[in-house]
Amino acid sequence: MIITTTPQIEGKVIKEYKGIVFGEVVNGVNFVKDFAAGLTNFFGGRSGSYEGELIDARENALKELEQRAGQIGANAVVGVDIDYEVLGQGNMLMVTASGTAVVVES
Repeated sequence: MIITTTPQIEGKVIKEYKGIVFGEVVNGVNFVKDFAAGLTNFFGGRSGSYEGELIDARENALKELEQRAGQIGANAVVGVDIDYEVLGQGNMLMVTASGTAVVVES
């Protein structure tokens, strides 16, 4: 399945619009990662633990988006947007991927 942020796919004709689809993931960040990130914040540098959590959440949101698009008969998703939110006291990360499910010519 083609998943793109662009409103169209070069070289393909959109034959049918199926509707807006979403993929949402909410991940909890545990105490150890919070502590490690706090040290990184204090001493400077990148937080590998948070980056890994963010990558996993984004990949899972895109997989869910793809699955939902397939369930309604789409073979591509265009106009994909990814949003990130911190929930609660900063210990929950929500990633939402949205886009338009379409059928493109093969």
